[in-house]
Amino acid sequence: MTLKSKHRALITGASSGIGRATALAFAEAGIDLALVGRSVEKLGTIATEVQRMGVEVKVYPLDLSVVEQVKEKVGAIAADFGNLDILVNNAGMGGTGELSSLSLEDWQQMINLNLTSVLQCIQGVLPGMRDRRNGIIINIASIAAHQAFPGWGAYSVTKSGLLCLSKILAVEERSHGIRVVTVSPGAVNTPLWDADTMPDFDRSQMLTPELVAQSILHTALLPPQAVIEELMVTPSAGAL
Repeated sequence: MTLKSKHRALITGASSGIGRATALAFAEAGIDLALVGRSVEKLGTIATEVQRMGVEVKVYPLDLSVVEQVKEKVGAIAADFGNLDILVNNAGMGGTGELSSLSLEDWQQMINLNLTSVLQCIQGVLPGMRDRRNGIIINIASIAAHQAFPGWGAYSVTKSGLLCLSKILAVEERSHGIRVVTVSPGAVNTPLWDADTMPDFDRSQMLTPELVAQSILHTALLPPQAVIEELMVTPSAGAL
């Protein structure tokens, strides 16, 4: 798929999983990339792969869980990279635990990274997008925003909140030429499932990061006259 005009995207959580696959898919489509993540080494590796595809790429190590610094630092990234018209809010964390026994620390950690940091990233790029009257913000939620999965309460709450945030943002920013998309994948075979606390699912039945990345790319490449406001992508085998 080719682009009629050059796009420039910022992707958070770009060093692994869906973020990494999205960076590669965007690069293949000719989109210049600002890659954000915690690991300098992993960002460098993906940047090397992306550069071979002939697009411009810069890496920006940043811990989005430190929410107090996110808006300012993402704003600085947007100014440094310039003319960002795509933001993919992919960074996030998973975790299990019943609501009755969930610690306040774990609850706040999930809220901070999965929801508050997303708002801060958005606020960091909005001034530039508004000035140019052009932009698309793609928030990666989850099927857990739509269905109740026992033991995933905090995670589900953050993804439901992200879905609501996206809907309100879409209405607020429409007059500024900014479109908002929510992509809600089902189970995706990423390193998230490597943790000992995660359920032992058949990961071969899950979506691949590459499949989700292609869906994200599709929403990003729609002409300005159209928007996919919400896209749910699930394994053909159904929810796990």
